[in-house]
Amino acid sequence: MKARVKWLEDAAFVGQTESGHAVVMDGPPEGGGRNLGPRPMEMLLLGTGGCTAYDVVAILRKQRQQVVDCVAELDAERATTDPKVFTRIHIHFVVKGRDLKPDAVERAINLSAEKYCSASIMLGKVATITHDYEIVQI
Repeated sequence: MKARVKWLEDAAFVGQTESGHAVVMDGPPEGGGRNLGPRPMEMLLLGTGGCTAYDVVAILRKQRQQVVDCVAELDAERATTDPKVFTRIHIHFVVKGRDLKPDAVERAINLSAEKYCSASIMLGKVATITHDYEIVQI
């Protein structure tokens, strides 16, 4: 996997992925930025949410669960001194579907957290990661 990050101006950078996608990242005005895009650490948190939500949906589909929506809401804390790594991340899943089995949802989340989600497993080396879920039956 390859990526490229190019400085634009001030605290703004554009990141380009090997798959051909681009995103602008920027800092806050007090850090010399203009708030044109998410901060790099926000991107890391979003990537973690995307990674684990993808897993949960894929696992539920393999279990033939009728999932129609999955939202991962992430709440993180960072160290107060440099390097300001994530110290705690909580992921709250809201899974919506028809006749969803709670044990299937819990199993999917646990499999993602313990085996499949590279991002959360990697961040789990420095941060305490917890999760919970709610099921919305439709």
